[in-house]
Amino acid sequence: MDTKQIEYILKIAEENNITKAAEKLFITQSALNQQLLKLEKELGTPLFHRSRTNWRLTEAGEIYIEGAKAALQIKNTTYNRIYDVVSARKGHLTIGLTPGRGLRMFTSIYPELHRSFPNLDVRPIEMRVRAQQDAIAKGDIDVGLMTLTQKDQTSDTYYPLKQEELVLIIPSGHPLAAKAAPSGEPLTTLDLTELRYEPFVLMDKTSTLRSSCDLLFEKAGFAPNILFETNNTSGIAAMVQSTLCCGIIPRYYTLGLTEGVACFSLPERPSWEIVISCQKNGYLNSGAREFIRLAREYWENSAPLF
Repeated sequence: MDTKQIEYILKIAEENNITKAAEKLFITQSALNQQLLKLEKELGTPLFHRSRTNWRLTEAGEIYIEGAKAALQIKNTTYNRIYDVVSARKGHLTIGLTPGRGLRMFTSIYPELHRSFPNLDVRPIEMRVRAQQDAIAKGDIDVGLMTLTQKDQTSDTYYPLKQEELVLIIPSGHPLAAKAAPSGEPLTTLDLTELRYEPFVLMDKTSTLRSSCDLLFEKAGFAPNILFETNNTSGIAAMVQSTLCCGIIPRYYTLGLTEGVACFSLPERPSWEIVISCQKNGYLNSGAREFIRLAREYWENSAPLF
């Protein structure tokens, strides 16, 4: 099934520029333009509003792109199912991974995945949770490793891997740090209201962690004094270690913190889940199913997070 022309037009739409698209496709601009003109002649209408620096889709172009993406997804699903039938152990697998922990998990399990499926074309992409959800809905990725609460889940399929507590961290020099449990023992509980007047560093508003934190502050009855917002969970820990502020982070990111911070449980022990997500009723090839098995095994054998 030759879909080269479809891929060409999708790339022009993605780049909003035929010159950049040609560079990404490793063909000449003239050859790419000929393919586009040929298709537009066949359809009897232009697909792009052309300008020197920005190409925008026409209404017909929007319809074509929607259908083109669906056609590619059908092709990929069909090929993957055939590969499974003939036990070819190949195909394509595009994986969304949360920054930080997602890539660490992938590098740990990929060698075994490659040994079992040496001909599987695997493409890992670091993406935040909501970007992954959007990509899964569009068929741009096959599976995604995410961390979120049930409230943040879409109508797609979610396979739970591990429950994880959200933990309060404060500088080790803070007066309340003396209440912290010794290393290796269960965390002491500290009420969030005791830090009502302290500055906090939080994830930015597009993060699923931020939505969970906002709910915790709402339940505590006060709006936090936000010193800084970040898109990096490890950055929160670093800011707290610098004695500038307090923060709330997933338990996973406290495991390696040995100096500069004191960790506490919150009274309700808020948590979320580490999950693998995919399209509801979508087809998962044997490589994707093996990836999910390895991911589940990885988290089952990891340190307790709740």
